[in-house]
Amino acid sequence: MTCIAASALAACQAVIPDAPAPSATVATPRAAGAPAGTASVPVAATQPSPRGLRTGTSFLEQSDSAVIRAELTQGGWLRGIVPADTKRATLNGDTLVVDAEGRFFAAFDRDAGGIAILSALLEDGSTREERYTIEPRAWDIERVNVAKTPGGMSESFWKNVREAEWNRIQAARATGSDSRGWAQDFVWPVRGRISGRFGSQRIYRGEPGSYHTGLDIAPGAGTPFVAPADGVVTLAAAEPFSLEGHLIIIDHGQGLNSAFLHAASIDVREGQRVTQGQRLGTVGASGRATGPHLHWSIMWRDARLDPLLFVDR
Repeated sequence: MTCIAASALAACQAVIPDAPAPSATVATPRAAGAPAGTASVPVAATQPSPRGLRTGTSFLEQSDSAVIRAELTQGGWLRGIVPADTKRATLNGDTLVVDAEGRFFAAFDRDAGGIAILSALLEDGSTREERYTIEPRAWDIERVNVAKTPGGMSESFWKNVREAEWNRIQAARATGSDSRGWAQDFVWPVRGRISGRFGSQRIYRGEPGSYHTGLDIAPGAGTPFVAPADGVVTLAAAEPFSLEGHLIIIDHGQGLNSAFLHAASIDVREGQRVTQGQRLGTVGASGRATGPHLHWSIMWRDARLDPLLFVDR
């Protein structure tokens, strides 16, 4: 049981706007529910099952640095600590948020490629950096010999219904907090059959459909689901959205957030702090869904991440 979006691939894309595309050979259309002009996302050429958690050398190889824990692959993440005399830290030129202990979180989009460069500008003016290879994933790409069904939405639906929902989602995604959930080892929000995997995609006679932006878990209607990590509720849609249904978004701090779609009921309110393992609601099929399941998606800034890389497997 999976989500229904404008494309034939059940995707639940509506929560997440498309990120700017890295280099690739083919581009996908924007996510369902996105306004015209949203950037396209490339199709990964080839998604094996995720690799295990890596423990490696510390950021910048400094003797006073802690060990990095990371999934150095597309849709993956890393946590680390910078040298004590760091003035500014960046990932591929983008400034990272570093806490009082020098710790940070960063992540890699589904279509990230090549090399990730962590760099630290030190108080003495010198710069140190470390390069990491971001391993590609062989995504579950299904090629079908049928024409893609025209998608999109009417202007009236956008203006009367979807625009307000979209704006609430973007505002919730942009709302930061001082939560330290990003530093925790995530737990499963609910256990059940995996009915849809992150990154899967259909290509219709060479024309790509939108890829699946989260992990679908089908434990049965009415099953409670919980917070995978500490955070602050930035959106709790008591009135179901047109596509996502009853939707919850939780900010885990440092630009990392989780979204939970299609709930039957919601047990939290906006602005509420939640702790790891706290009940959020029950699994349902609200919004556009073919049956009861929980669609769990994770984003760091504009990067879409694979929830399966955050939990024990």
